[in-house]
Amino acid sequence: MVDAVRAEAARGTPLVLAVSGGRDSMVLLEAMARVAPARVAAVATFDHGTGPLATEAASLVRERAHTLGLPVRSGVSHAPARTEAEWRAQRLAFLRDVARDLDARVVTAHTLDDHLETVLMRALRGAGARGLAGLLAPSPIGRPFVGLSRKTVAECARQWNVSFVEDPTNLSLRHLRNRIRMDVLPALARARPALPRELLDLSRRAAQARADVEGWIDAHVAIERRDGALAVSREDLLGLGALALAFVWPAIAARQGVTLDRRGTERLISFTIQGAPGTRMQLSGGAEVVRHRDRLLVRRVPVYAGRGGDTPLVDALMWGEWRFTRTAVPTDRWTAQLPADVALGVRGWRPGDRMIPEGSTRPRRLKGLFRDAGVDAVRRRGWPVVVAGDEVVWVPGVRRALAAPARSGRPIVTFRCEYIYR
Repeated sequence: MVDAVRAEAARGTPLVLAVSGGRDSMVLLEAMARVAPARVAAVATFDHGTGPLATEAASLVRERAHTLGLPVRSGVSHAPARTEAEWRAQRLAFLRDVARDLDARVVTAHTLDDHLETVLMRALRGAGARGLAGLLAPSPIGRPFVGLSRKTVAECARQWNVSFVEDPTNLSLRHLRNRIRMDVLPALARARPALPRELLDLSRRAAQARADVEGWIDAHVAIERRDGALAVSREDLLGLGALALAFVWPAIAARQGVTLDRRGTERLISFTIQGAPGTRMQLSGGAEVVRHRDRLLVRRVPVYAGRGGDTPLVDALMWGEWRFTRTAVPTDRWTAQLPADVALGVRGWRPGDRMIPEGSTRPRRLKGLFRDAGVDAVRRRGWPVVVAGDEVVWVPGVRRALAAPARSGRPIVTFRCEYIYR
């Protein structure tokens, strides 16, 4: 236990501990506090809003972390979620935001049992090598307990007298993972005692296959990141053939956070070979692939197209997949000095929008400014526009306006905008 945590801490990066208040994550908190408290950038806990026990668990985490002298970041769900997938998505989005803010790496308390349950669930769904790697797959998330059984972690909790909150949903057969944990896997293991070992061996081989594919892509496929999209060399893919592309494309798409199913992979293979310049193909999960000359662009479809009113621009704002933060000095088109004595807001681009760009005396249509900056019609629909009152003063990454005329004593505030894919 201690050795596994020490090895995780030795990797050198600051850590965000994902602690739910359950037994396994509370043991992770205790172990890291004993072994390497200086490595902990924050203890992150998320209240899913499912009832008093969820709130109690989050409170327990905060209290124990404060007792141990560790900083805490708390999150609360403001949108109803009913399924395991929805809860997981909300929690991961929160953890990733905390990790970005602190330039740190997320660490979870997933155990060997969690891993085997994941592999079996994916096998039952007909997953390929990427899915069957389970929690052993290369990941930015650290999992020091993945080689330890749940029984081992429970024994450590007993020895250390660790307090935790037992989540009653862990016993509900409404959830697939609980049915796998309590019924399916034990029954299969009774019929085939070697099954857990075989699942572990299968996942190890699948994880190695994933690592091999990733290494091959790094060495042989030119990929650039452009304004939040992945620009993939089409020429590097054309000579592979359909079978090899079926391994390569899911790995490339995953770098953009896109999960390809079998049908999506097959369609993308055909598009790679036959797609004409300027055409696009929709992917699941709100993404698309666009043929742009000799590149295939994998990108998110804007989710704020057609949004109505302004969102007040405050010190820290997430607007869709864009993050605004206060900064000190403007350095490029992704930063801007704005008037602090006028209400600032963020909204989507609207046809007919105009702005007087910095260094000019005449207004120009934002459509033309987008075109000059290489932002096509699809992406501009979800691009943020900053307004001061009713006046457009900044299009992040595109152009700034002379929003604050040189006048002694006028208050100024400086913002930076970043595209954040969750």
